[in-house]
Amino acid sequence: MVPPIVRGTAAWKYFGDFRDALLAGQVLVLQVAHPVVAAGVRDHSDYTSDPWTRLMRTGASLSIYVYGGVSGARVEAARLRALHRAFTGSLSDGRRYSALDPLAYAWVHATLVMVPVDAQRFFGRPLSTSELDEYYAQMCGIGRLLGVRERDLPPDWAAFSRYYDEMVAGFAGNEAIDQLFETIETVRKPVGWLPDRCWLPLRRAQARGQLFLIRATLPPALRDRLGLEWTARDQRRFDRFARAVRAVSAPLPPGLRTVHMRWIGKLNVWFRAHPSVYRRLVGGNGPGATP
Repeated sequence: MVPPIVRGTAAWKYFGDFRDALLAGQVLVLQVAHPVVAAGVRDHSDYTSDPWTRLMRTGASLSIYVYGGVSGARVEAARLRALHRAFTGSLSDGRRYSALDPLAYAWVHATLVMVPVDAQRFFGRPLSTSELDEYYAQMCGIGRLLGVRERDLPPDWAAFSRYYDEMVAGFAGNEAIDQLFETIETVRKPVGWLPDRCWLPLRRAQARGQLFLIRATLPPALRDRLGLEWTARDQRRFDRFARAVRAVSAPLPPGLRTVHMRWIGKLNVWFRAHPSVYRRLVGGNGPGATP
């Protein structure tokens, strides 16, 4: 039986922790390292032209999985599967692909499962064995809601860790990863009224920080295969940064660390139920809607 996601349980405490955002770049690299995901991004994603909107849509969707309630998660799952059903094309070797390819679909979910575990390992307190068991069971339940086949998710955390490592071991560089790095360095300003003289130094700073965190948190073997340099000096810098994050976040109760994602989830569920309000306030068809 899947443990319900309620206040105080592992998924509730860790999935929306603000420290998870520090691994945003890492998880995107790991996702597009999969050849089917890379092809889908190449053929169907608009993130390079409008990354800020894409980021907000992704955040809206993720918040619903855990904090939008079972009914909200079901609606979001149906929306995502309907959206991805149209994403088809050809791989570089000519084989056809679908964004709903079961193994690729499971891998994307697996990367999201790992983010909070990695975030706590780097910036907090590693999850205990009992927490890992509860968290993984809850995330498997979400995976099944999203349409991930039960046989494509390992039965327990130990098996999942082996699966995750084996998947990463098969990845190497590709054009989608190169494009992601380029987008991080050349991302356009989020709002048109921001002067270039203000945005350009901010963009350089965020690119340096984001690329540093990607190099710091990627599995070392994959980092080496991607040709990303990592020195002892870099490791010392990252260790100091991690200690600072840990010192700031440790005194905060779990409810405060996740409050932003919980409210985003609730708000998005409400907007889905009141699309006309969303259109009047923001425009478009609601959080997470297609362009």
